Amino acid sequence: MIDPKPAIQPQPSQTSASRPGPGTGKPGKKRRFGGTEAQIRSALKFYKVLAYLTGGMLLLLCAELVARYAFGQYLFAGGTNAVTGQPFGFGFADAEPQGVLGGVNLSVAVLIVHGWMYVVYLMSNFRLWSLMRWPFAKLIVLALGGVVPFLSFFVEKKFHAEVEAELAANPQASKRY
Repeated sequence: MIDPKPAIQPQPSQTSASRPGPGTGKPGKKRRFGGTEAQIRSALKFYKVLAYLTGGMLLLLCAELVARYAFGQYLFAGGTNAVTGQPFGFGFADAEPQGVLGGVNLSVAVLIVHGWMYVVYLMSNFRLWSLMRWPFAKLIVLALGGVVPFLSFFVEKKFHAEVEAELAANPQASKRY
C-alpha cells in the first residue's frame, strides 16, 4: 500500500547553514568556485588587461570605420603618393582611387588585430566565467564587452567588483584541496 502524503510538505526552518549565500540564490546551497582563489585572481587580471586592450582597439576600429565610410580615407604608413610620386610617411589617404602605392594599410591592420584580440578576450571571458561558475547570461554580457564601444570598460569594472565581493564573502568556497 502507498501511504498518502500531504500536498504541502513542511519546510524546515532556515538556519544560518541553510540560508542562501551571496550570489547563489538557492537556499541550502553553499557557494563553490571552479578553482582556487589564486586561479580566480589570475583569470581576473588576465580578463582586466584584455578588456582594456580590446576596448581600446574597438574604439580605434570605430574611428577607422568612420574615416573610411564617412570620409573615404584609409590610414597608411609608408609607400608613395599616387598623385605626386613623393614618398608618403604616415597619415590618411584616399581609398578610391588608391591614394598610396605600396606602404602598409593600417586600417586593415586595425581590423585584423582587433579580431584576433577579441578571440583572446573571449577565452579570458570563458576562463573567468567557468572559474566563478556564473550563469550563462553573464558570459553573454562579458562577450558583448568586446563588440559594443565603451561597454568593455563598464563591464570590466562591474564584474571585477563582483568577483572581489564574492571572494571576500565566500572565503571557503575556493578551497579545493
